[in-house]
Parts: sequence; C-alpha cells; structure tokens
Amino acid sequence: MAEHWSIDAVSSLDGLTAVVTGSSSGLGLETTRALRAKGATVIMACRNPSKAEAVATELQSSGPGPKPVIVELELEDLGSVAEAAATIHSTTDGIDLLVNNAGVMALSGPDGGRRQMAVNHLGHVALTADLLGSLESTGGRIVVVSSNMHRQGRLSASAPLDVTGQSPQAAYGSSKLANLLFCFEADRRLRASGSSVSIRAAHPGWSRSELAAKGPVEGRGELSKRLGAFAGRHLGQRTARGALPTLRAALDPAIPAGGYVGPDGLMELWGDPVPVSASKLAVDRGLAAALFDASLLAVGATWPR
Repeated sequence: MAEHWSIDAVSSLDGLTAVVTGSSSGLGLETTRALRAKGATVIMACRNPSKAEAVATELQSSGPGPKPVIVELELEDLGSVAEAAATIHSTTDGIDLLVNNAGVMALSGPDGGRRQMAVNHLGHVALTADLLGSLESTGGRIVVVSSNMHRQGRLSASAPLDVTGQSPQAAYGSSKLANLLFCFEADRRLRASGSSVSIRAAHPGWSRSELAAKGPVEGRGELSKRLGAFAGRHLGQRTARGALPTLRAALDPAIPAGGYVGPDGLMELWGDPVPVSASKLAVDRGLAAALFDASLLAVGATWPR
C-alpha cells in the first residue's frame, strides 16, 4: 500500500454523488472542494442553508466541478435528519459516498455532553440508516470522521451512550469513541448481511478548522477564546491537508472495509494519511455491539440482518 497518498492519484469521479455533512466550513468544506474538483456532485448537508449557499457560490467561482446541492440538516433534530434523508432520496438515484463529518466540540452546560453525543454520533447513525438503501444501489462507501481524542473517551457496555458527569472535553472524546465503535460494528454487520455497502473511518490529526478554534475553549473566558481562536486557525496542519485522511478512506481502493486512516506524524497530529490503529476500547467487540444496538434504538432505526 503506497503510504505517500495524494488526491492527484484519484481518477475522475464524474457521475458520482457524495453527501458530506458539515460541508460549509473546515474539513467538510475541503473534502467537498476536493471531491468537486474530481467531478463528483456533492450534496452539502448543513445546518445553515444560507451559509452553505454562499460557500457553494464561492466553490463554483473558484474552481471546476458540478454545482453543489444544498440540503438543510440539523443532526441534533431527528425530524430534520429524516427530512434531509427524504430530500436526498428525491434528488438522486443513488449515493456513492456518505461522509459523516459534521461535529461539535466540548459543549458546556448541563446538557453539553448529551448534545455532543446527539450531533457527533446519533444524528449520523440516523442519517446513515436512512440512506443505506441509496448507498446499496451503488455499492457505496461510508466514511466516519472520528478524532484521535477518542482515546480520552470512556463508555461502558451497560450504558454505552451515557456521558453523564463527564467534562466537556471527555464527553467529546466519548462521542468520537462512539463513532469508531459504530463504524467497526457496522462493518461487521454489513459483511454478515452480504451488503454491497462498505464503511471506513478517518481522523484529521491536529488541523486548522472552526471546530479546533472554538471547541476547546467553549465556555471559557475571553482571553482563552482569543488564544484558542489563534491556535485553531494558525497552528496545526492546513485544513486541506487535514482532510486527506477522510479523502483517502473515501477514495483509495487499497484501504480495506473497516479500515481507519489518520496522519503518520508524531502522535498522529499531522503528516501523510496512512492506516492507523484505534484505542483498545474502540476495538472492544462487546462494547461495539452494545453501542450499536443502543444507538439504533435511540434513533428508532433498523439495520439489515
């Protein structure tokens, strides 16, 4: 497997349709930009349609590629997820790629942990389940964007979605751990059911993004917010480079189903996108099965047997 992977090596994506959540900024925007440049039609599933429309206009004026399609999606609202899925079904004959990218980080307040789990994990579970039929028709790929902070996550098989009492940062890590547990269990179940759909995971390392600028200092003082904004926008690797693990997981046939891609540099903070390993907890099959079933129950979804 070539380790120095480049998007330049990817052949034309003309005629393919990709859905990217959270695609109006940060890593989602750079993922969208790269997919469009290769010819894919990207459905930008975003919570703020007006912002997404402005971004889509900028994309069209700055480079080649099909016109993006805007779909409103509020992952915290399961009704919105269902409406978004219905809209996507009505606008395309099939989906070749689903990138579950959107997320929130370190939300403060008594409900912050639950909201992070809802946006980062459960909303994407519901969307994935709703779009499985469209992905099945094309033999499509799903990419789950996690984080190396999943190593800070703590979940239990007895209550796999419970982040009660966890700090905002720890709850974020737990939501990213849930992403990986779901991905690895979904891979096993897709294989067992004989599905043509495959799933992989990726993490961007330390990359410049709106999430990196705002998340770590959520709820803190003005000085912390300014320092956090500077670090998030100027330190770490370029956002376009941070999107490469997602793009490799999505497009490289050498990455096997159930694979996990991240940067190859120090502590996986930056570098070329390569296969990486997850934490011991993330590959716990008992915990993965418990979380998978609890997640489907929480969003009222079903999965092919």
